[in-house]
Amino acid sequence: MKKDLLTVNDLTTEEIEQVLERSSWLKKAQKDGIVHHPLKGKSLGMIFEKSSTRTRVSFEVGMYQLGGQALFLSPADLQMGRGEPVSDTAKTLSRYLDGIMIRTFAQSMVEELAQHATIPVINGLTDLHHPCQALADLFTVLEHRGALKGLTFCYIGDGNNMAHSLIEACVKVGMHVSLACPAGYAPDAGIMREAKQVAKRTGAELGLTDDPKKAVKDADVVYTDVWASMGQEKEHGLRVKAFVGFQVDEKLMKLASPKALVMHCLPAHRGEEISAAVIDGPQSVVFDQAENRLHTQKAIMEMLMG
Repeated sequence: MKKDLLTVNDLTTEEIEQVLERSSWLKKAQKDGIVHHPLKGKSLGMIFEKSSTRTRVSFEVGMYQLGGQALFLSPADLQMGRGEPVSDTAKTLSRYLDGIMIRTFAQSMVEELAQHATIPVINGLTDLHHPCQALADLFTVLEHRGALKGLTFCYIGDGNNMAHSLIEACVKVGMHVSLACPAGYAPDAGIMREAKQVAKRTGAELGLTDDPKKAVKDADVVYTDVWASMGQEKEHGLRVKAFVGFQVDEKLMKLASPKALVMHCLPAHRGEEISAAVIDGPQSVVFDQAENRLHTQKAIMEMLMG
C-alpha cells in the first residue's frame, strides 16, 4: 500500500478488498468488546478547513479505539492559516505526529501536504474526492449483499466529489455504475476516462445519462447526495432548478430492483435530493453507512499507521 490515501485510485483492487475485510473484523471486534490497540502511543493530526460531523467524530473515536489519540486542528490553530507554506507545515507536523487527516477544499493542498510529509496523509474530503466515504459505502453494500462484483450501482445527482470516489471504488471491484446527472453537472471527464479503462480490466460497465429513470432501472443500489456541496451555497437556488426530476422518491425507487439499497452520505436535505419516505424507509441503509465510516477508517489508519 502507498504511504498515503488521497484518492480511491491510490488502492489496488486487492488493497480495497483488504480494507473491507479488515473493516469487518474491526467492526465485529468492537461490537464484541475486544480491546485492540495497534496504534497505542501514536497520534493523528486532523486538519479541518471544512465543517464536519461524521468525519471528525469517526476519526477521533477511531483513533481512541485503536489505542492512539487524535488532535483537532482548525485553520485558526495553524500557522498555515497565516501564510506558512503547506510544505513547512507538512515537514513540521511530521516531526510530531504519526499521521495526518485533512478535510479541505483543493485536492492540490492534500497532494502538496502528502508530497512534503514523511508520515501518512489521509484525504478526509476535498472538492474533488471523498475516498474514505466511498470505501465505507462499499463495506456497507458488502454487508447487506454479501458480494460486490456484478451489482449495479446507480448514482443520481451532482457529479461531485462523492460521485468521483464512488465511480473509482465501484469499477475497481467490478460493480456496474449507472449515473444520472443534469446537463452541466456531470462528473469530471478525466475521472470518467480513467474509470472506463479500469472497468475494462474488471468487467464493470460505466454509463452516464441525464435521465434518472433510465439510470435507476433494475439497480441494486440507489445513491444520492446534496445538490449543493459545501462552498456552493450561493448556487443553491440555481441548482434546485437544474435538478428538477432528480429527487430519489418512492416513484423513482419502483423502477429499481425491489431489494435495492438506498444510500446517502449525509447530511441530507429531505424533500430535495431525496424524499423523507425513502431515506427513512425500509430500504435505506444511510445510518449503516454513517457507522461504517468508523470501522473503515480504523482499517485505513491501522494499515497506514500501524
